Amino acid sequence: MFSGKILALLAVAASSCSLLAVQVAAQDPIDSISPVTKEMLLNPPDSDWLMWRRTYDGWGYSPLDQINKENVGQLQLAWSWGMSPGGRSQETPLVHDGVMFLQNSTHLIQALNAATGDLIWEYQYELPDDVNPNGERSKAIYEDKLIVATRDAHLIALDINTGQLVWDKQVANYEQGFAFSSGPIVANGVIIQGTTGCSNAQPGGCFFTGHDVETGAELWRVHTIARGDTPEGNSWNGLPVESRYGASAWITGSYDPEQNLVFAGVGQIYPWNAEIAGLTPPSSDPDVTNEALYTNSTLAIDPNTGELKWYYQHLPTDSLDLDYVYERLLIDLPVDGEMRQQVVTTGKIGIIESLDRTSGEWLWSKETGPQNVVLSIDPETGEKEINPDVIPVIGETTFNCPADPGAKAWQATAYSPRTKALYLPMVEFCSNTTVNPLDPGEIYTGGGLQTYSRVPHPDSDGNIGQVRAINLEDQSEMWEYRQYAPVTSSTLPTGGGLVFVGTLDRHFLAFDDETGDILWRSGKLTNSLESFPISYEADGKQYVAIVANWASGLGRLQSLTPDVVLPANNPAAVFVFALPDQMAGN
Repeated sequence: MFSGKILALLAVAASSCSLLAVQVAAQDPIDSISPVTKEMLLNPPDSDWLMWRRTYDGWGYSPLDQINKENVGQLQLAWSWGMSPGGRSQETPLVHDGVMFLQNSTHLIQALNAATGDLIWEYQYELPDDVNPNGERSKAIYEDKLIVATRDAHLIALDINTGQLVWDKQVANYEQGFAFSSGPIVANGVIIQGTTGCSNAQPGGCFFTGHDVETGAELWRVHTIARGDTPEGNSWNGLPVESRYGASAWITGSYDPEQNLVFAGVGQIYPWNAEIAGLTPPSSDPDVTNEALYTNSTLAIDPNTGELKWYYQHLPTDSLDLDYVYERLLIDLPVDGEMRQQVVTTGKIGIIESLDRTSGEWLWSKETGPQNVVLSIDPETGEKEINPDVIPVIGETTFNCPADPGAKAWQATAYSPRTKALYLPMVEFCSNTTVNPLDPGEIYTGGGLQTYSRVPHPDSDGNIGQVRAINLEDQSEMWEYRQYAPVTSSTLPTGGGLVFVGTLDRHFLAFDDETGDILWRSGKLTNSLESFPISYEADGKQYVAIVANWASGLGRLQSLTPDVVLPANNPAAVFVFALPDQMAGN
């Protein structure tokens, strides 16, 4: 039997435990989450990851340095969270005030405690039965709203505190092929979203739209296929607008607040083959050209009016599915001794290109991997001489490097102000490309009709997965890492002197940002890492997170590495790593 004194102590202890439980509940980060203001997006807290590449300039860089070169070897799994099966998960988690926002491929949207992985709320967006459940690559946060794009071409806004639906705006008709595969950016108070799936004979192809934050109402629309009696509109070889296809805008752009311009990329023509697309042979009309604007271009758009300020086309009349649609990094560095405000991007060919973002003037290029598509680049204009031997022709097979998935694809490059280096994830391989002819009278508007037989590069050492570090001050190569399995995630440089990246064979790696030495490697995770890693801080502790896919969305790469076997049914999951508490100062 307990004495009265012991019972009293137990009562005090029980009371203390109850008080502790109340205190812990009160510390739920959702209780103190703050609205994301315009000023916060312009200068995000180091602890947050508020947009696709963390900051408007698209760097994909975290200034956090608690995890660094000296201690990264002690990195360990802090928590993980299983995600919905089915559909690819090329996800970028967002983190604000200790809350992680996550989109599953099934369009289940969840808010998690970013320090513990505990579920706070969830919202299920119901996709139509005939829409494949694939996740978007990114989302946006503004004020008290989480803004999400969907596979059936809707934009929705959820209350970040509760997960309740605020508004739902249908932007385009998914039954006509339109879709979203990446999410929006909020620039100067306007939501900007690009469309994809522009292959079902919709006049003018794809477009960017601007939307009101409070209601989702459309404010403007910019078509990505030029039209009208202008040099741009006459660049489609005389084809009527309803016969122009492609120009998908499927990657989130960047934003320059000083100029109030959004910079975003546009994809290639549909069909991929220029002959089938009607772009060859060139028209005899001197006022008609066949470069097919604005495919494979950088567009500079005013987010408030939708006015197209300028454009630059990187690769006209593309017949090899070599998009230039990817991230645009805004970097201020000298060129030939003069400070230039640059917008830097890398296309599938693996050629880095820089434009002056105030004028669209081409500045420089840097070839990073073996390719046989571009024979030369004009040092003044950036105009490319294309190798005629690689252009696919009906009834023939041509050999091109890189193959259609690209030396560099949607996995984003990143820039570190510590080293002034661009960190580039790459895959090295080639293709024997055969055009499949149309039947008499057949009309085809999709992207295919070419068979790609992917093969190693003739000079390959077998290491097709690569990471390159390029000094953007002088375009010199700082270091190169090569491995057998493809590198399949974006890169993440940090203030701790590290660069993180994920691979097809399920490893998460950390490099020394100056030397390329591997300083840490995770064990094998549940599936391929084909997403956008992030770093954030919660309760004073730095974390690094990456999403593993449900099944490889880059299965095309496995043909060259057949012994990299991936589990077919393992669910997608987010994995979050941190230092042990005693090392993190907790």
